[in-house]
Amino acid sequence: MNVREYYAYLSAAREQLWNFLRALPTSDLDQPLIDGDRFHNIKDLLLHVTDLEDHWIHGIALGDGVAGRYPHDWVQPRAEQYDLGWIIEYGREVGGRTRALLEREPDLDREVKLVQDDPASDTVTLDQLLWNVMTHEVRHTAQIVLLIRQLGHTPPWLDYLRFARPHSARHVPSGEPDSPEPIADEDL
Repeated sequence: MNVREYYAYLSAAREQLWNFLRALPTSDLDQPLIDGDRFHNIKDLLLHVTDLEDHWIHGIALGDGVAGRYPHDWVQPRAEQYDLGWIIEYGREVGGRTRALLEREPDLDREVKLVQDDPASDTVTLDQLLWNVMTHEVRHTAQIVLLIRQLGHTPPWLDYLRFARPHSARHVPSGEPDSPEPIADEDL
């Protein structure tokens, strides 16, 4: 699987999650279920996922993040002060920019400095940075799904197989094996 394919899956799963969350009461989205220093509720996690993608891909790798158009404290988001629609709008803009980047087939081996104003900064490839952002989103999406369950709701099915293109079953004429014969242990 490549970055473009996996990001397409994440985008589809993200839309499903957003659609599901729109149907929940705002009080559920704002309920402080996490006893942490930075994140306390579902909306905090949603905002954080978008912030991280915008920061690493658009701010650091490309130098053109959009967080400035969505002013908020990304260290302590306190996202209950924001409408879910505002968070989704920010997420859609960032996601659209990431999809556009991937459609241009960028050089995924390009080195990206992790700290732009530090000449001695460590670097990673754009591919590594993208995979970091995507795995980060998967982890926080799992947390959101757990919070949805703790609130007594059944979350949407967001697994990759829900969004993967199915392979049609191969028609095998009767009398022909549909798979190679298994190798016997003594043949190994």
